Amino acid sequence: MKLVLATHNQGKVDELRAILSVSAPAVELVGYDGPEPVEDGTSYLENALIKARAAHRHTGLPAIADDSGIAVEILGGSPGIFTAIWSGSKDNVANRQLLLAQLRDIADEHRQAAFICTIAMVDDEGERSFTGIWPGRVAREERGEYGHGYDPVFIPEGFEVTAAELEPEVKNSMSHRSLALEQLAAYLNAVG
Repeated sequence: MKLVLATHNQGKVDELRAILSVSAPAVELVGYDGPEPVEDGTSYLENALIKARAAHRHTGLPAIADDSGIAVEILGGSPGIFTAIWSGSKDNVANRQLLLAQLRDIADEHRQAAFICTIAMVDDEGERSFTGIWPGRVAREERGEYGHGYDPVFIPEGFEVTAAELEPEVKNSMSHRSLALEQLAAYLNAVG
């Protein structure tokens, strides 16, 4: 089965291709070269569906897309769908620094957060979605050299290190994206 990933980010294509080659070996994941739609949804699912629908329309192939972010409990689930632009721009450092500043006076026991990833799949049969949630808390400062985005300030549940301090293989085995991809792979394997 050929499946198009609705992103122009080749790194994301390579990452998901590697994961799916093990968990759903009959799937050939290909990149997307069509127009990027405006992500104006109000949830991870709506934004993922906007991208997957556009890729399916453009290519005629079954398409998947993801939307993800960090939800901080004391901030009412924010940054949420605004994770990538929390500081007003797509500057990861500025986004992390703003979040840390907003939580500066918040005690450790009230810094609960979760990374959330929703993957939408659109094909001629319809639409479906798969969501992974990786619970943890927000650290007091940035730590670690791996990962990207908010990884340097996210401490996964059961750990005392940030996601950016975990070896990539360890992080990828338990992350929100990995959990959503496991569900997608199980579905793809079931429909064969």
